[in-house]
Amino acid sequence: MKKKHLSLAKALRLKITSPRHVAFVGAGGKTTALFQLAREIAPSIVTTTTHLGAWQAEEADQHIILRKPEDVNQLENIALSGVILVTGGEKDNRLQSLSDENFAWLKNFANYHSLSILIEADGARQKPLKAPKENEPVIPDFIDLVVVVAGLSGIEKVLNEKAVYNTEEFANLGKIKEGEKIAPEHLERVLLDKNGGLKNIPAGAQKIALLNQSDSPKLKAIGGKMARKLLTKFDSVITATFKPSNFQTFEPSAAIILAAGSSSRFGKAKQLLDYHGKTFIRVVTEKALQADLFPVVVTGAEDKEIRKILKDLSVKIVRNPNWSKGQSTSIRVGIENLPKKIGSAIFLLADQPQVTPTVMRALVEEHSKTLNPVIAPMVEDRRATPVLFDRVTFPALLGLKGDVGGRGIFSKFSPSYLLWLDSNLLLDVDTPEDYERLIGLLSQG
Repeated sequence: MKKKHLSLAKALRLKITSPRHVAFVGAGGKTTALFQLAREIAPSIVTTTTHLGAWQAEEADQHIILRKPEDVNQLENIALSGVILVTGGEKDNRLQSLSDENFAWLKNFANYHSLSILIEADGARQKPLKAPKENEPVIPDFIDLVVVVAGLSGIEKVLNEKAVYNTEEFANLGKIKEGEKIAPEHLERVLLDKNGGLKNIPAGAQKIALLNQSDSPKLKAIGGKMARKLLTKFDSVITATFKPSNFQTFEPSAAIILAAGSSSRFGKAKQLLDYHGKTFIRVVTEKALQADLFPVVVTGAEDKEIRKILKDLSVKIVRNPNWSKGQSTSIRVGIENLPKKIGSAIFLLADQPQVTPTVMRALVEEHSKTLNPVIAPMVEDRRATPVLFDRVTFPALLGLKGDVGGRGIFSKFSPSYLLWLDSNLLLDVDTPEDYERLIGLLSQG
């Protein structure tokens, strides 16, 4: 079955039922992105705090021009459907921004009718890259999401006025000289600077970097690599193409390692069993870190022993005093100790050292392309572990009771599956015989 691509709205995690006020800044497809999003979440309002090309009005279904304060009365009589462009008058083939009075009225109008406002908040003269001028971007304080756009077609171009708007400031922020070729690290520096991509963003507003023009496998790989660095200051990073539309959302993905249980049949907790010179919990934790999952949260019963085993690793260890009441309590403790900006979490069992970083990375990759709520490996027509849970599932997971794991929410969030060929993922260690078989099979492999 052909997989369905993300829409821009879904890549940005926007819902039609929850209007947002969004500013687009930057270069390299900003206006295209703005109007596509406006159409996906229509009815919606589009405007500018600087100017738009007069020809761009053709992208809208309705165009309302507000020159004087009394012109706002026009809005009371329009159909609230499609893309509604609201601007000041036209001058020199440019649509002007609204007066402060009309802008305030438009905001109240949108809030009253539960409509999103999408704003183009700076200019770039159709260049793929830019650095802000002194007086831009112009982002109203009521904006709750800022999308910072950059065109990856500018990578490996020579830094000059053909490729970059405001070359002098780009050179300053990116630590590059005019005439040199632009490398990904130069663009990263510009986007991460408080006077570059982060300039004038209102406090509390969500920040998303949209790396557009990822038109080739090479540029898409460059965007994916840049995402790791950009996520230090952006809530998410999206690589994008618009013709055809294709989006991939990069977000921080955590690991929650469930390490509870007494396992009396083994004489000690399963997570402390030996696996070729290392404990199970050590092996699983190391693999989560190798898969670039962060943070790695370990929750369980053997708090002191686990801390000793993992003391040199960059992990968060949280004791679950209620572990005997079932797996749901460890799930709850794990989620409650995640940062707010996490996009997903992979749940790992401390008694499965055979799980590889490769399958963890594959789950994260699949999630970035789909944002599906639950993704699990499918091995030999059987669901295997580990399982990735998108953050939309966290409230449901927090509501689990007793000895119930993540499958307790599958009736609400149907899993999608990633076909996988490693049958070792199906191995469980429930008895001493299982343990011997695991050690034997993995030794052979």
